[in-house]
Amino acid sequence: MSDEHKAALAEGRNQGRAVRNYLEALDQNRPKRGRKRTTESVQRDLARTEEEIASADALKRLELVQRRLDLQAELERMGTTVDLTELEAEFTKVAKAYAQRKGISYEAWREAGVSAATLKAAGIGRGAA
Repeated sequence: MSDEHKAALAEGRNQGRAVRNYLEALDQNRPKRGRKRTTESVQRDLARTEEEIASADALKRLELVQRRLDLQAELERMGTTVDLTELEAEFTKVAKAYAQRKGISYEAWREAGVSAATLKAAGIGRGAA
């Protein structure tokens, strides 16, 4: 395998990593439908769940323990803010080449949640593939 081929493979992996990281961050930070959950409402649900665990039968206790774990994880996520700036910057550097190499259209990027402004910054237009 030539050095050029190795470099091309490495570049492809780097592009894929940047695109994957950005798309995953978008998914994780996408607004959820319905009423926005607050820290207080999650803590209230957690306290209610703890009370229910004390008097629940074995099967219901198992479900409530899982609910408690889910609520605790939700609280942790609420305290974490994700700065998309760096991920978006990396994405915009590689997205056009990645799209051309993989044949990904503007519409596919938009459906995946990438904003029109980000695609424009990456040099991907409506007629681009």
